[in-house]
Amino acid sequence: MTAAVIHVVLFDMEGVLSHYDREARAVRLAALTGTTPEAVREAIWGSGLEARADAGELAPDVYLRALGESLGCGIDRETWLAARRASITPNEAAIALAERVAQRCDIAVLTNNCRLVTDYLDYLNPPVARLFGARVHASASFGAVKPAAQAYLGCLAQLGAAPHETLFIDDGEANVQGALAAGLHACRFVDVDTLVRDLHRFGVIDA
Repeated sequence: MTAAVIHVVLFDMEGVLSHYDREARAVRLAALTGTTPEAVREAIWGSGLEARADAGELAPDVYLRALGESLGCGIDRETWLAARRASITPNEAAIALAERVAQRCDIAVLTNNCRLVTDYLDYLNPPVARLFGARVHASASFGAVKPAAQAYLGCLAQLGAAPHETLFIDDGEANVQGALAAGLHACRFVDVDTLVRDLHRFGVIDA
């Protein structure tokens, strides 16, 4: 058992609490806009547009306008959200595990995303929205994406939590290392069975 006393467990969302299918999103948005998946991939990821939105450099409406201009059509929130929802499948086992953690300490989410995701989480990922409520935070709110220390520390300031009392869970090794560098405890999500062992090791669930 680790000697750390954990008061907050901070979860990544996509890759931990839900599965993320980028290709499904591209195909859905292409169908909704009369473009192609290739064009969508280039407009969202190839151009760096999504990364800028996730880092808080672009407000949601500016982001949507730029995306529409790149695709040669208008993109409203409903269209974007329908495509984004197609990419998300809740990981019910991981969510149930987070619910167990909530019996012993506070839980929250830090996700590399723009504000559209957290503002419309009830629609995009209802099980996560129900469990975490307002404690789901997009990196865009803190002006940086994981693994930058600013993302973690900005989120913890919002939560009123100290790094040394926080355990961070993410499926990306770079994000885990970023959390450790920022002073948090952290472990990498591989699967639910491994996470059960890690959470028990940190004393936030019973065996």
